[in-house]
Amino acid sequence: MWVRDARPEDSAALAEIFWRAVREGLSPYSEAARTAWVPRRPPAEDFARRLDGLETVVAEADGIAGFMTMDPQGFLELAYVLPARRGQGVADRLYLVLESRARARRLPALTARASRMARRFLARHGWQVVAPDPVIRAGVVLDRDAMRKALPPRHRATARAAGPAAGIFENPCRHRAVAAR
Repeated sequence: MWVRDARPEDSAALAEIFWRAVREGLSPYSEAARTAWVPRRPPAEDFARRLDGLETVVAEADGIAGFMTMDPQGFLELAYVLPARRGQGVADRLYLVLESRARARRLPALTARASRMARRFLARHGWQVVAPDPVIRAGVVLDRDAMRKALPPRHRATARAAGPAAGIFENPCRHRAVAAR
């Protein structure tokens, strides 16, 4: 399995994964809640517009197994994995790519509005619930939480700070005597 950036031609597959992830397989949501959440299969063109402006990564393994999106401010908007691929590390790989990109951009935090399923996943990755954030769709209340993960800067020892006495970046061969022939 590998992770790559989504391409425009992926939108039909991503729309299908979204549909199937919500409507099929085990879920803590009732059938009525799932229908209210996603009442119909989204057309590829509509889904492509939904992804516009979002950084989208996909996991490939015999086709696309899942995808995750993040906006420029570090808001995780969508995270969906095919039901048959759940529990195989797909979401973990997608998430780690987006978190590393957020850290590289020095974002102070990541945020999300997490479904019941996403809440457990994000908590495993160090996220905290900020507040309940239910949403009503088609008259049905869908439980979700506002969540956040701080991304403090990581401090690394550098050659300048640690110096050669610490052995960092020192070439051990430099001190070896070379016999003249």
